[in-house]
Parts: sequence; C-alpha cells; structure tokens
Amino acid sequence: MQENGLKVAVVGAGSIGGITAALLTAAGHDLEVVCKHQAIVDRAHSPGFHVFGVKRDRRVPVRAVKEISQLSAPKDLIFLATKATDAVAAAKEVLPLLHGESLLVSLQNGICEDALAAVVGRERVIGCVVGWGATMHGPAELEMTSTGEFILGNLDHRPDSRLPPIQEMLSNIIQTRISNNIMGELYAKLIINSCINSLGALTGLYLGELLSEKTVRDIFLAIMREAMAVADAMNIKVEPAAGGKLDYYRFLDSRGKIADFKRHLMVRIIGFKYRRLKSSSLQSLERGRKTEIEYLNGYICKKAREHGIATPINDAVVHMIKEIESGSRSISPSNLREPALSSERLKR
Repeated sequence: MQENGLKVAVVGAGSIGGITAALLTAAGHDLEVVCKHQAIVDRAHSPGFHVFGVKRDRRVPVRAVKEISQLSAPKDLIFLATKATDAVAAAKEVLPLLHGESLLVSLQNGICEDALAAVVGRERVIGCVVGWGATMHGPAELEMTSTGEFILGNLDHRPDSRLPPIQEMLSNIIQTRISNNIMGELYAKLIINSCINSLGALTGLYLGELLSEKTVRDIFLAIMREAMAVADAMNIKVEPAAGGKLDYYRFLDSRGKIADFKRHLMVRIIGFKYRRLKSSSLQSLERGRKTEIEYLNGYICKKAREHGIATPINDAVVHMIKEIESGSRSISPSNLREPALSSERLKR
C-alpha cells in the first residue's frame, strides 16, 4: 500500500473522527467523511471543521456526506471512528466499498476488533489505540485536549508492510507508532477506560472527586486485578499504559501495606492530574444514549466467562450501568455502596 493516491474515508465525525478527517484532508489526502448529522455535513463543507486546542488552530473544509451509502467507491482505507456500539453496523455498511486490498482501521474505545473481523475479514482489520484526547464543543467545533499517540498493529501480531504508509499518514495528526502486540496495547487502554469511564458513569462524578475516596480506589484496583486475570487466561501480554508509566504487572503484583499505599497514592495522583475529566460514558447517559459498556467491562466479563474466570466486580459494574440505561437505576455516588461492590467482595 502506497500512501500517495489512497482513497480514504472516515466514518464518524465526532471529536476523534472529525479531527482525523480534517487534518488528513489538510495534509492533501483524497478523503471523504461520514457525518450522521446534517448540521455537521453543512459546516464541514463551509466554513469547514474548526480544529483547535493543543498546538493548533485551523479551519479545514472537508468533503462530507450524511450516509455511508453516499460515499464514492471503492475505498482503499477506512478509518472507523463511530461509537463502539455502532461499529459493527457501520462495518456491514462499508462492505460494498471495499476491494481485495482495502483496510479498515478501528478507532473505537474498548475492543471491537474481533467483532469487526467477523464482518469484513480478519486480514482487513487494523487495530489502533487512540492515545490522545478530544472534545466536540458543537457541530464541527473540535478541540484536541491532550497530546499522546496513535498505536497501530494487525491482529496476528506480525510485521506488516501495509502499516508504515498508515503510520506516515496518521503522523500528520500526532506521533504514531507500530506495535507487534496490538491486542496488548488495546487491552492496556481497555483497563483504564473500564475503571474511569464506568465508575464515572455510575456516580456522575468527575475523576478527581471519584479518586479522592479510598473506597472508590479499592474498586478501581479490583477492576484492574480482574481484568489482568482475564488477560492471563487469554495469553495477552498487557503493555504498559499512560505512555509507559503504568506497568500493570509491577503495579499490581507487589504485596504488603507499603505497596498498597503506593498504589493508592499513584491512583490519587492520576485523579488529581485529570481531576476535571468527565467520563465519556457518563456524557452518553446524560444525552439519553447507550454507553459502550459491552466493549469495556463487558468485554472483560465476556472473555472471563469463556475462560472460566470469576469477575464479580466487573459483572456488577456492567449490571448497574445497564440498569441506568434502562431507567431502573439513577446515576449517583450511592451506587458504589451497593452490596455487589462491598469491601468483602473487593478482598476476594
């Protein structure tokens, strides 16, 4: 695959998809973006996507359509930037746009790669960790809120000559690296999201408020331990997270009061550093939408059942968030005092 001359589509024009589409267009790529809201389609054409925030402020007109069926075919490369809950349906819709060498790059939260592979074929799916932050402030108003990186890899954990052109392309947005263990990279981010997103959704609290409480930090650590047990059963080597600063194996394996104090201190520091972070799952619930829980803690629980691993804390989190989605439970800090998340269960 040669970078120059590729026909590219970005499906999804939220904060990550919109910034990706705008900056790839600005770099000269032949690109179309799918925006499900007509207001975004109109603004994408004129005056364009406004990308601002970390290190940039520019407006970029982008070719946009409202439906996947309106994209011109065929496409060499499709960046799938929908919510995880919409990813499989979107993958089915893009099938007619694919040719024998086409690739689909997943930009979702959570782990959707296996589900996408079942639709478009395993050889076509490229996993991608989005390690930077963004927020949409209105139609086509997109703020890059933090730096970081993209991480690319194929699902077979092998060198792949198709990846360097994608790496070069995405480097127009932010630094991008290739990994031969993309599932380990994806799982590392999954664990953090399963803690931060899900507990924020249960409580309605910002991260700083959440992690100032020892009981919450205990739940945070229990989610991590269960997730790592499942990773071991799946033979996944979980890569360090937070730019290499969080080695889950070292972080969780040491025992004793001093080690426990250090764990709690580190989690508190994370909470303070990102104290104004608001869970994306909480934002979905506030807008009356479903969360991505099935692809976060739900993924951990599903794989745990397949391998005979007990994950009572993650199971409880999934159950309660589904109750919130159905309207039978309210978002409240009191959710963390449920018997299913009691101190006795956390110690098991």
